[in-house]
Amino acid sequence: MAAVPELRAPVEQPIGRPRIGYAGVGLMGHGAASNILAAGFPLTILGHRNRAPVEDLVARGAAEASGMGDLVRRSDVVFLCLPSSIQVEQAMEAEDGILAAARPGLIVVDSTTADPASTRRLGASLRARGADLVDAPLGRTPREAEAGRLSTFVGGRPDSVAAVLPIIRSYAEVIIEAGELGAGHTLKLCNNAISIGTCAVIAEAVATAARLGVDLGKLHEVVSAGGANSAMFQMVMPWVLEGDDSRLKGPLRIAGKDMRAFCKLAEEAGMAPVVAQSIAQLYAHANAQGHADRFMPTLPGIVATLNGGKIRDLPPG
Repeated sequence: MAAVPELRAPVEQPIGRPRIGYAGVGLMGHGAASNILAAGFPLTILGHRNRAPVEDLVARGAAEASGMGDLVRRSDVVFLCLPSSIQVEQAMEAEDGILAAARPGLIVVDSTTADPASTRRLGASLRARGADLVDAPLGRTPREAEAGRLSTFVGGRPDSVAAVLPIIRSYAEVIIEAGELGAGHTLKLCNNAISIGTCAVIAEAVATAARLGVDLGKLHEVVSAGGANSAMFQMVMPWVLEGDDSRLKGPLRIAGKDMRAFCKLAEEAGMAPVVAQSIAQLYAHANAQGHADRFMPTLPGIVATLNGGKIRDLPPG
């Protein structure tokens, strides 16, 4: 087997101020990228069809790349915050993608909620070019992303992790070093199975309570005072009680994707994800009914509607 080339630190920039590239400046990526820029790192971003966050970052001083290869060539560290492993693989393996443009010393940080098996495979491809991959998926919400208060779970070779931690600290206040490459994505999927599953249980219970004529304000008081209370419950109930879905700007399509990814992960580990598969089916049903772009706090209303009831009018989505 050929020896894997050792990483060489980029020499173009002073230590602590490498050139940063960022692809995927959507709900979570915009906040992370804006904090990287505010911390003084030279930033180049890759635009997409939603121009508002791109134009905002350019107005703050970021440059815009013409494509993925151009982004890589302008950067020492490239961050990805994409919808799924499908898009990450496309970004890596395209004709003028990351692998084609990679050079020794490049580090790619994948903040996508992604498939750990795909992550490990892509990491090996990068190492064969003298580059490296770190997985650092993002926790919390776009609100914390903008405030620089995200959590992240970091996997990868210790030298590469150490090289990118000063950048990650610009947008994350909780950083958990998870272990080898893929460990961050594994932790993220397990965490999301719990949080997304909790939202589904809350939705079904609240929709049932509404059908039975329960005072939902009293339900909020009861749950808040007991062991069933959770951060997820407190993010969902403002929509139930007041129509405020801003506490968790996580689209249902992303929640469904993450549950499918967790089920795949569990099955590959020899588990039978019975509960997770039922939850994944609920999200799939909601998405198939046209609710994919609505945020997770609206799920109780969607479940009520699917069962012939109503909590309140659903927001546009």
